[in-house]
Amino acid sequence: TPAAAGSHHPVSVSKRNMDNPVFACYTFYSTLLILKLYTLAVITGQLRLHKKAFINPEDALRHGGLEYYRTDPDVERSRRAHRNARENIFPFLFLGAVYSLMGPNLFIAHIHFLIFFVARVVHSIAYMFSLKAPTRSLAYIIAQVPCVSIALQILVNVGIPW
Repeated sequence: TPAAAGSHHPVSVSKRNMDNPVFACYTFYSTLLILKLYTLAVITGQLRLHKKAFINPEDALRHGGLEYYRTDPDVERSRRAHRNARENIFPFLFLGAVYSLMGPNLFIAHIHFLIFFVARVVHSIAYMFSLKAPTRSLAYIIAQVPCVSIALQILVNVGIPW
């Protein structure tokens, strides 16, 4: 009946998914990574305001005039850091979700998620503060190791039965 179908609450579905400790661990780190993306977006916006460097003429007009319709090296660095974070975090979100559903060992999965998270935080800090090379490159490489490991495990687990 429709009444019975509507009796399921989202909390119960959510609770059932969180009974999978690997998925809960994945959800924790993924949420932190999304918050990091939001933080980078806010930093970029604040830099635009502080530096008066707006990408849209209507924003420049609102904040002083068309002379502020321009680029700024610090704003551009922040934009690149944010873009790089998105380019790397979005694939992790897919890979981590699929991996979590495969029933991997919790400790091993936690290490994969933790390494990716810490390396991506270090990468963003290195990018935003122009840390000495090769800090950013090493953080990038370290973050790729768990992603490649997860991707290979998914491919081996799925195989090609079709």
